[in-house]
Amino acid sequence: MPESDAGHEQFEVEADVGIRAWGPTRAEAFAQAALGVLALVADPATVAPREAREVRAQADGPETLLAAWIDECLYVHEIEAFVVSRVEVTACSDTVVHGRLHGEPLDADRHRLGTVVKAATLHGVSVQVREGRHEVEIIVDV
Repeated sequence: MPESDAGHEQFEVEADVGIRAWGPTRAEAFAQAALGVLALVADPATVAPREAREVRAQADGPETLLAAWIDECLYVHEIEAFVVSRVEVTACSDTVVHGRLHGEPLDADRHRLGTVVKAATLHGVSVQVREGRHEVEIIVDV
């Protein structure tokens, strides 16, 4: 895994896509996980942070919270045709996460859509701290 303070990467999963994300805080790891999933849909480098959308998720524990958070972010993309350049998590506990998706409405002339992501799965979901760094893994159904 790369040594940068925060980031995300894909990993191989049969018939689905996995995202591994990390950061100095759980909030940053959750933000990177959402950005990693949404980057499958549209390249963040092609998106301008013109607008923001509030996103909130609640669940019974950290693992189910990560899946709920990803699903809520995907919902904003799907329902509002909103593509993302940056994700910010403003609050993150074991049961509630609140943040903002920064981006803009989809413009077919500028944004090339990639993978259609259906939803987060609970299979293989992980939220942990290793050597002082928060790490999460989520598999999404594509």
